[in-house]
Amino acid sequence: MTPLSSTQEHLTNQAPPVHSIRVLTVNTHKGFSWLNRRFILPELREAVRTQSSDLVFLQEVLGVHERHGQAIDNWPEAPHYEFLADTMWPEFAYGRNAVYPDGHHGNALLSKFPILHYENLDVSISGTEERGLLHAILDVPGQADLHAICVHLGLRERHRRRQLRLLCRLLDRLPPDDPVIIAGDFNDWLQRAGPRLSRCGLKEAFVTANGSPAKSFPAQWPLLCLDRIYVRNLTTHGPETLIRRPWSHLSDHAPLSVEVRF
Repeated sequence: MTPLSSTQEHLTNQAPPVHSIRVLTVNTHKGFSWLNRRFILPELREAVRTQSSDLVFLQEVLGVHERHGQAIDNWPEAPHYEFLADTMWPEFAYGRNAVYPDGHHGNALLSKFPILHYENLDVSISGTEERGLLHAILDVPGQADLHAICVHLGLRERHRRRQLRLLCRLLDRLPPDDPVIIAGDFNDWLQRAGPRLSRCGLKEAFVTANGSPAKSFPAQWPLLCLDRIYVRNLTTHGPETLIRRPWSHLSDHAPLSVEVRF
C-alpha cells in the first residue's frame, strides 16, 4: 500500500471524528449467481452501492480470470474488487488466495477511510482448499487504528479449528485496546467458532442482538449460519441479513450488514 501523502495526512488529521461506521460483508461467488447460472457482477455492484457502507468485506472475489474475460461480453477490464469499489470506495486491498491456470481469487476490503497497511495471511492447511486472512489497518478520523480482518475459512472442521487458532494468534499480536472488526465467510455450520473467538475478546453482532448467528446460506432459503461479523473494543447495532431481492439472487450467500460504534 502506498504511504499517505502529506496532503492526505493533513486532510485526515483535520477531518471531524467518526463515531460509527456501516459494515457489509458479501461472498461475491466470483461474480456469478447461485449455481453459476448468470454473471451478475454489475447488478451486485449496484446493490452494494445502495447500502452506503463505509467498509465492505468481500470473499471469493476475482482478481483475474482470462477465460471468463474472453467469453463474457460485459466482463470488466479491472479486477472485480476494483470494479465493485468504483467511485464510492477510494481505498481497497486484495489478498490472493486461490491461483489456477485462468487466474486467481481471494478476499478484498473496500474502504472509505485510508488504508495505512495491509497483508494477506495464508491459512491454507492442505490440498487445494486455499484460504486467507486479509488484515488491513485503517485510519479513521478521531480513533485509534482500526484493524479490519476479512476471513474465508475452510470447509472441514479440523481445518477451521487450526485456522481459528491462527486468527487468535494474529489478534494476540495486535495492541489490546485497538478496535477490531472481523467479518466474512467462516463456513461454521456447526457453530463452534463462537466460544473459541470469545476467548480472544470478540463479540459477534447477531449473537449480541439476537442470541444466535445469522442464517445466511443458501441465500434463497437460508438455513446455515456460515457468515459472521465479530468486533473487539467496539459495539454493534441493528444487524441485518439481506435476504430479499435482489440479494437473494446475487450470490449463494446472503450478505450481512451492521452499524459499528466506537
